[in-house]
Formats: sequence, C-alpha cells, structure tokens
Amino acid sequence: MQKSEKVVTIYDIAKELSVSAATVSRSLNDFPGVNKNTKKRIVDAARRMGYSSNAFASSLRTKRSNTIGVIVPRLNSNFMSDVIAGMEKAANDANFNLIISQSLETMKKEVNNAQTMFNNRVDGLLVSVAYDTDNIDHFQNFIKRNTPLIFFDRIFEHKVCPNIHINNFKAGYEVTDHLAKQGCKRIMHITGTGVHNVYEERFKAT
Repeated sequence: MQKSEKVVTIYDIAKELSVSAATVSRSLNDFPGVNKNTKKRIVDAARRMGYSSNAFASSLRTKRSNTIGVIVPRLNSNFMSDVIAGMEKAANDANFNLIISQSLETMKKEVNNAQTMFNNRVDGLLVSVAYDTDNIDHFQNFIKRNTPLIFFDRIFEHKVCPNIHINNFKAGYEVTDHLAKQGCKRIMHITGTGVHNVYEERFKAT
C-alpha cells in the first residue's frame, strides 16, 4: 500500500525555523506584531514545505466560511452568466467567495446541492429554483440555522427569505404592447409551468 503524504502543519514549520507555532500562525494570517524578516522566512518556508491552511478547521473556530452558495437552474444562459458575474464581483469586494452549482432543472439535484452547501457551512445562500421545484423543505436547515437565504428570479414566497426578481408582469405587457403596435393581430404566448412566478406573471400580462 502506498504511504500517504504527511500533511505539513504550523508545528512542522515552527520546528524547521526554530520559532513558536504562535509566531507561524500570526505570520501566515498576516497579523501585526511579527518582525518583517521573520514573517518572510515563515511564508517562504510554508511554500517550500507545501503547507496549506485548513480552511474547514478555521471556519469551525470562527463560525464563518467567508463563502456564499449559489444554486441556479443552469449555467449556460446569458442571463445567469451576467447575474453570477455581478454576484461574484459584489462578493469578492466584501472578501467572500462563491460556491456555484446548478440543479439542471430538477428538484432532486437541487436537494443534493442544498445539502452540499449546508455541509460546507456557507455563510449565505442565493437560489433560483429548478423548473419542477414545488416546495422548499430542503432549505429548512438554513432557515433553522439562521443562514441568510435569498431567492432570485424564480422565487418562493417565505416570510423570512427575501426575494429578488424583475417585474415580469411589466416585461410581459411591454413585449405584448410592442407587438400590437407593430400591427400584430394574432400573438402566441409560449411559456413554462405556471408554478413559478416568472411564467405566471408574464402570462397574466398578455
């Protein structure tokens, strides 16, 4: 059996450089009060020895992961690409990272995605629900933990979960009105299920 590679810890670095583990920890976390040259030696040694911080252990101590989860139906749409780009910029500006997953339009995969996000202890979750999602029981753990949960675009009404979406009724009306003004007499409306706000509101507008 192949021997597993030893994980390098701050104690290994401290032993290598004959400094305290506390000094190593403060240097790697860029805390003030450490000599500049000592900090450089520690950072260089950490790179050379292949040290990587244990982000999960850190999140258990601080109860923060500095990550925000995002669940979308599909990534291969211009709309979602633009939305995620905006989310990522805002998150990065606030020193957060995004974990992005797609449900592929099925509630079953959305349930699995939600559990993965929960297990990774994300600090918040943004969700545009799948085509066949008809309840949000799989998000109850986030609500119980008081993890911020926001629905966007395709939303679910919940008293503690904010919603972000465009005025779909207005959008549907303006498109229909534009076609009528162009002289169109027989206008066909092709839509999806009426379960979700996006389709229902656009249909009402026509």
